[in-house]
Amino acid sequence: MAEAKGLNKPVKLKNDLAQFLGAAELPRTEITKKLWDYIKANGLQTKTQNGRPENAGKFIVADAKLLAIFRNTKSTSKSGTVTDLTNMSEGQTINMMQMAAVVTANIE
Repeated sequence: MAEAKGLNKPVKLKNDLAQFLGAAELPRTEITKKLWDYIKANGLQTKTQNGRPENAGKFIVADAKLLAIFRNTKSTSKSGTVTDLTNMSEGQTINMMQMAAVVTANIE
């Protein structure tokens, strides 16, 4: 069987994400899927920035469990966009497009 490559290759998870997902290593695709499963199951989406959870929309509302993961995120994209969630509070939101930065910040 061929070795998994790219997004399907398992990566080592940092402690907060490993505890949240219950695994030490997962492929990026599986990390993202499991995060979205949790977000949808707990109705943590909203249509407006820092809006109330309504289980729909492009913003993700941080609950206590997600906050531990989100706060590990401080990165700069290739285009120069800074994603700094280190001072985020429960109830605040991130744009769904920031999920890639969250995943990247929580793997080794």
